[in-house]
Amino acid sequence: MSKPFLDSNIVLYLLSGDIAKADRAEALLAAGGVISVQVLNEVASVCRRKLKMPWEEVDALLLAVKAACDVQPLTLASHEKAVEVAKRFQLSLYDANIVASALLSGAEVLLSEDMQSGMLIDGLPIRNPFVGDF
Repeated sequence: MSKPFLDSNIVLYLLSGDIAKADRAEALLAAGGVISVQVLNEVASVCRRKLKMPWEEVDALLLAVKAACDVQPLTLASHEKAVEVAKRFQLSLYDANIVASALLSGAEVLLSEDMQSGMLIDGLPIRNPFVGDF
């Protein structure tokens, strides 16, 4: 069984004041998952722009995430798949990049709180890990 692909919002819940979601996010990362460079970029951006974290803390978070997860690169193939997915499913290019990387990684599920739970994209189910038995 392949590892789940984790959206950036799952990683960001590590920093949440919502203890239940922070604990769930920590358990998901501890179990191992797959992310993409897009996830790392989004996490870094939110940490700096919205959370006003110093670079040292952002670096430490990114290092921990990269140690826990397999990281998929952004490639021309992932870009082309993302554009296709964005067009077909009316997703933002950022979300489509996450979906494309998940598809190309061979993940069996994409865990995200932001995308529509239960949606199926080219055989890849999207599940919200914070509700029910995803």
